[in-house]
Amino acid sequence: MSDVAAPGRVLIWDFDGTLGYRPERWSGAIADALTDVLGPHELSRDMIAAEVRSGYPWHSPEVPHPLLADADSWWRHLGEVLAAAMGRLGVAPAEAAEAARRVRAHYTDRASWQLFPDTVPTLVALSDRGWRHVLLSNHVPELPEIVSGLGLGRHLSVIVNSAETGYEKPHPEAFRLALERAGWPASAWMIGDNPVADVAGAVSAGLRAILVRTLPTDGGRYVPDLREVIDLVSG
Repeated sequence: MSDVAAPGRVLIWDFDGTLGYRPERWSGAIADALTDVLGPHELSRDMIAAEVRSGYPWHSPEVPHPLLADADSWWRHLGEVLAAAMGRLGVAPAEAAEAARRVRAHYTDRASWQLFPDTVPTLVALSDRGWRHVLLSNHVPELPEIVSGLGLGRHLSVIVNSAETGYEKPHPEAFRLALERAGWPASAWMIGDNPVADVAGAVSAGLRAILVRTLPTDGGRYVPDLREVIDLVSG
């Protein structure tokens, strides 16, 4: 990947839920980390998910977090959040802290991530039509390694990751940084699966936006399959 995309036509993509996904999400990584520490346990993914619905940096996107812009600080902060959640589930403090520390390796394991079947064909078709691709994601510090491991890196000009910048979508600075690092393109769209973080945030920043994979509630631009993005942005 180059550091800066050439000016022109740029598509800004969300990652998790749009281009790729982790089938067992955060609750799966936490459950696996607890198994490492406790052995077999009775804490289901649903029980875990119910306790970790808040505390991630992207749950407070209005608050920049530049002090968490290095990987160890980011994970140390999240580890405290996860350990507290495990404590509410009855896990002893020392075991909760150790399991929280192990979540990082489980969550970022390349084998845990997959691309949607329409991702690469869509990116290639749009590249052939002169579009460049930028990734703008609220994600973990290891996002570039995850993307590279999936073979997606060669299709992207720039990765703008909230764990590195300190700004979560829909904060306007997240979109400004994406446009700046893309070389202030003449034409740009945002494509993502989150109607607030991706679509509303992009529109507030002056970008056109397309919601994918998530049914809309407001009649905005929406496609269920990434391949339909090709006609929308070309039209």
